[in-house]
Amino acid sequence: MNNLMFYVNKCRQRLVLIAFLSIFSVSSVIAGVYDHFFSAVKRDDAPAVHKLLTLGFDANTLDPQKRTGLMLAVMEKSQKVATFLISTLNIDLEAMNSAGENALMLASLSGQETIVQQLIDRGADINKPGWTALHYAASGGHDAIVRRLLAHHAYVDSESPNGSTPLMLAARYGSTASVKLLLQEGAQAGQKNQQGLNALDFAKLGERPDAIALLTAALNPSKAMPLR
Repeated sequence: MNNLMFYVNKCRQRLVLIAFLSIFSVSSVIAGVYDHFFSAVKRDDAPAVHKLLTLGFDANTLDPQKRTGLMLAVMEKSQKVATFLISTLNIDLEAMNSAGENALMLASLSGQETIVQQLIDRGADINKPGWTALHYAASGGHDAIVRRLLAHHAYVDSESPNGSTPLMLAARYGSTASVKLLLQEGAQAGQKNQQGLNALDFAKLGERPDAIALLTAALNPSKAMPLR
């Protein structure tokens, strides 16, 4: 009997060891695939990304900073990977990072017009609540993207969580051309955010004489020169 119990206990120990090693091996493989995916994104290696997705890797997996592969591709300007992921079935275009930014916002901020258009074509939400792609494009001075977003019905006076509009950001951080374009599209120069500041106040804070002149004229229509 003692010998039998000894044999049974040995078998149990072996089974536990085998199970442990199997789990450890699977975990190692999963970790390796995970690292390989995000490394391929950074290298702009679209074929490698495609192969991993074909093998079943989830394109919407988050990296340690809570970013999807698409977000990371946009941030790294890995345009081949970004283009491939945008076309991927079941890709989550509206996934947001910890700052509430989605791929369209990140592409707009960094001036990637082609990626912006691809995201729009796939149905990315231009007018999500809070900070929008138009805010980001306007703050970055990316006039072509501002124009493209407006052409696809971006709300010209969209409000950030503190009530700031794209015009305010363009006035302080963006380009004079963006300020002019937003005004031409009907942006309200007199609108104020939660701090009681309007676009002219933003322009003054940014020491932007051209924007100050445009906005002063917009706030005094009787004295304004036509916007060209």
